[in-house]
Amino acid sequence: MKRRPLPVAAALMATAALLLTACGSGDDSAKSNDKIAGADVGDTATSASPSAGASGPSDRPKITFPKGVENKFEGWTTGDPTKDAVLSDVTQTVNAVDDAIVRGDTNSETLAYYRQGKALVSAQKWVRAWLDEDLTWTGVTRYFNPKIKVADSDTAAVVYCADESKAYNKNRKTGTVDKSPSDESPYVTYSTQLKKNSNGVWQTTDVLSKRGDKTCAP
Repeated sequence: MKRRPLPVAAALMATAALLLTACGSGDDSAKSNDKIAGADVGDTATSASPSAGASGPSDRPKITFPKGVENKFEGWTTGDPTKDAVLSDVTQTVNAVDDAIVRGDTNSETLAYYRQGKALVSAQKWVRAWLDEDLTWTGVTRYFNPKIKVADSDTAAVVYCADESKAYNKNRKTGTVDKSPSDESPYVTYSTQLKKNSNGVWQTTDVLSKRGDKTCAP
């Protein structure tokens, strides 16, 4: 089950080009049919799924989700300290977007902590699109098959997959969960570009996505 489409453009940079050059441009566009995170304001909060050891400062924003909302990251470690630090911050930028949606905060400081440039602008628009539709999400989104290229000491690119088949739209006002079948694929391919800032945080600067791409769809 995948979240219903919202007015955000979808595109996918060629995976090979991204991994070879660690450069590109684009917009966020995947979280649309079944998932949006959080009108469960009164429920017990749970921590976002942990990732590899975080890089950079120890005073990072703490992200928690309401009960029933979860992101799972599978195969998110490589054994290489630099690559694992990059992947750790990719999990945090994913969680930061969902955290902003859950709380209905387009000016989230956590979002700005993990995203900059085009990626921050597109994420803020994405959060606003959910709010304009009075939607949030519940369920589980699975992130898997990350492919990473570290170009130099402060530039990297990551391509990864998302499975939204167990994530569902939820009306913010009524709490109604929409589990009706969708004719669109629940699988999304993300291509991201990251830059390491002066504090040691790998911030996402560009994001491209495509739903139903054969890279991720079974």
